[in-house]
Amino acid sequence: MYCFYRKHVVMIDKATIDKIYSAVNIVDIVGDFVSLKKRGVNYMACCPFHNEKTPSFVVSPAKGVFKCFGCGKAGNAVTFVMEHENMTYPEALKYVGKRYGIEVEERELSDEEKKRNDAYDSMMEVNSFAAQYFVSQLRDTPEGRNVGMSYFKERGMTISTIEKFALGYCPADGDSFTLKALAAGYKEEYLIATGLTIKRENGTYYDRFAGRVIFPVVSLSGRYIAFGGRTLKTDKKTAKYLNSPESEVYHKGKTLYGIYHAKKSISQLNRCILVEGYTDVLSMVQSGVENVVASSGTSLTTEQIKLISRFTKNITVIYDGDAAGIKASLRGIDMILSEGLNVRCVSLPDGEDPDSFARSHTAEELNDYIAANEVDFITFKTHLLLDEVRDDPMGRAEAITDIVRSIAVIPDSIARAEFARSCARMLDSDEQLIVTEVERRRMSVTDGRQGGEVIRNYQRKAQIEQQRQEEQTPVVGKWSAREELEKELLTYMLRYGCRNFYFEQRDAEGHRLEPVSLNVAQTIVEELEVDGITMTTPLYKELFDSYVKIMREQESENEVLASEEESAAIVAAADGAETADTAVTDNVSETEEDKPDPDGVRLSRMVNLPDASAASFVVDMMMRTDSRKPSKIWSRFDDNVRTEADNLSIAVPKAIALYKLEVINGIILSISSQLDGSLAESESDEPSEESLELLSQLRALNDTRKVICQKYSRIL
Repeated sequence: MYCFYRKHVVMIDKATIDKIYSAVNIVDIVGDFVSLKKRGVNYMACCPFHNEKTPSFVVSPAKGVFKCFGCGKAGNAVTFVMEHENMTYPEALKYVGKRYGIEVEERELSDEEKKRNDAYDSMMEVNSFAAQYFVSQLRDTPEGRNVGMSYFKERGMTISTIEKFALGYCPADGDSFTLKALAAGYKEEYLIATGLTIKRENGTYYDRFAGRVIFPVVSLSGRYIAFGGRTLKTDKKTAKYLNSPESEVYHKGKTLYGIYHAKKSISQLNRCILVEGYTDVLSMVQSGVENVVASSGTSLTTEQIKLISRFTKNITVIYDGDAAGIKASLRGIDMILSEGLNVRCVSLPDGEDPDSFARSHTAEELNDYIAANEVDFITFKTHLLLDEVRDDPMGRAEAITDIVRSIAVIPDSIARAEFARSCARMLDSDEQLIVTEVERRRMSVTDGRQGGEVIRNYQRKAQIEQQRQEEQTPVVGKWSAREELEKELLTYMLRYGCRNFYFEQRDAEGHRLEPVSLNVAQTIVEELEVDGITMTTPLYKELFDSYVKIMREQESENEVLASEEESAAIVAAADGAETADTAVTDNVSETEEDKPDPDGVRLSRMVNLPDASAASFVVDMMMRTDSRKPSKIWSRFDDNVRTEADNLSIAVPKAIALYKLEVINGIILSISSQLDGSLAESESDEPSEESLELLSQLRALNDTRKVICQKYSRIL
């Protein structure tokens, strides 16, 4: 059987495939990635392929299939692994076969086929080789045993823990790993792409993790995707920890250290313990607490929270005694709350962190301490903030506002009300005042996305119908308010996309809320994308899509540049530069004044679009100047005339709001017309299912319209 994927061909014996399908239990496979709950003869969970609060993902062990009734994805155990882990069919077969001890044989690829292997597969292979190399260096070489193994033993790590987490060591001579990998046939481009190797300007190599102990980062399916390295030097100029840079196979915001080993325990105990670093996880697991993961020193992300939510809705965050560190991470807890998860917090005694505390206590003592000291997040935050302000009235008011802001992000209305009451009791404040403030805050910050799915569905149908009509009868000379607003939004993106503006919101009673700084282009793009709104005028849609593509490419280029600067700093430090910062900045000759205008850079890339009309539009933007200048008469009194750029804080939000309202109003008119027709055709006094569905869509759209009007009330 031939399997085509990622531009290469693999042949697997059909008998082997049949053997795998005969042995597989879909509940086992899906249960490795999702927390399943038994419901009758089937199992249910929240779908891992789209964001949902109510479970609609069903696994049938009798039929050996899964089906999501929300997004429509369906298949068997192998296709689930393919979809979930972005694997090829042969890779998924091997993964499932390994789970049941079945060896999958495939024929050797030809030289030409090997050349066509894409970067993803090659980088995975490089990481796998690196992990094995680091382990062997730690275990089998004098340097590894004397330096690396000694460090791990000093930290109390047992051989069992070291082997379980594949801890390793990279030699300090600078290029041993790279030369070994090249000799083994691994290509330089993939060694560099994974960040394992840094190439100097003179063509020589330097191992990123030279002289460091290694902590491999493993994906949910058990594949090596990145590494963390800790230096054993005491030099303050040397970074204590280094991590692999972002790459095709590693996105630090989408993974958690220890998740592969912890997922089963998290699901069984229905709780995840969240700590900060590698050794925190290792020491806690070694002490017997296995449902623990770490964000590895990075700020917690929505993707990481959703990863945890596949296995449990309960998270316990353990902090050390550092109050400053706790305050810095409070934003991450608000993100957990906004995703609908239950958060409890534990503060360790002064001078302790999860690593040291776990090493000095048994699993039973550790669990007992957590059970006795964990509190819900609102209680934790209230005590933390009020302890700082004490009798300061202004500080107390700011603390209450901060706490109310956290309660407001909780999606469940009952939970919000309970936390508001609890907060009022702890603060000795009027309960109704707190409840009202929470709901007011929630109304002001809610995105009003109830109608988002209705808008997306309608637009998909409208685009198909528009394409059909244009093929039959091209429309000439058509112009609409929507087109005019699309042109206005594009104008702001093309001329001022890289600039920031301050957006000030007001609550239901007109009180000012804290203004936020927003980027012009990112705000327009995100506001349209979150509601699934796409531009309908062909020219403007092409320009919009091209701009977004260039913007994303620049973001990726900036990430690569940051990685290159980090690599340069590593090499400079290794080569004896006075400071890493000096080594990087010495190569920079541009002053701030010399740097090209970022908006101009984007326009210059768009002017080469193949469509003549699109290129002409961009040229107009490049040549256009702001003609608002004070007249001679006005200059006598005041020459402070606001230019178009000065007015962005009002103009951009207003254009977004008017465009959204124009789209929504158009859909409401269409649905209202459909509803009238449905009611007229109904022979019964009771509304039909179609009518009820249309009414539901209208309610959702009207709710969204109200929220938009509330959010932009100051400028509409």
